[in-house]
Amino acid sequence: MNDHDVREYLAKTLAWEDAHVGFDAAVADIPDEYRGKRAGAHSLWELVEHLRITQHDILDFSRNPNYHEMEWPKDYWPATPAPPSSAAWDDSLAAFRRDREALRQMALDTSLDLTQKIPHGDGQTYLRELLLVADHSAYHLGQLVLVRQSLGIWKR
Repeated sequence: MNDHDVREYLAKTLAWEDAHVGFDAAVADIPDEYRGKRAGAHSLWELVEHLRITQHDILDFSRNPNYHEMEWPKDYWPATPAPPSSAAWDDSLAAFRRDREALRQMALDTSLDLTQKIPHGDGQTYLRELLLVADHSAYHLGQLVLVRQSLGIWKR
């Protein structure tokens, strides 16, 4: 397998749907009144925002030499179980998709050695960060589906 193939494969894993549901399907057609309801430990809003915040943080870390580390867990979860508005929900989904595309482009960028250590990190590589996003997203997408099933709003 050559470098191009590896990069294409890695970029694909960020929106992977071969082994599980993808982000777009997991968040499709969720009625406003269910977004803040908890079924288990988290609401749909909490999971969506956590996915967005964490993915953005990893993207920021990967490309920003002035990156400032966030505080775990406080900075990685929203303060309330419900979104403040439908617009906030839509904005969160759009931001997640935008950052996911930026990460995809990072994976495809041949000027970037994916095995190189991130200069302002402490040993992390670009490859590690991309795989971390894919793994983290897959985990929480499963939770999104479980919450939707528990709320009776999963139709797949």
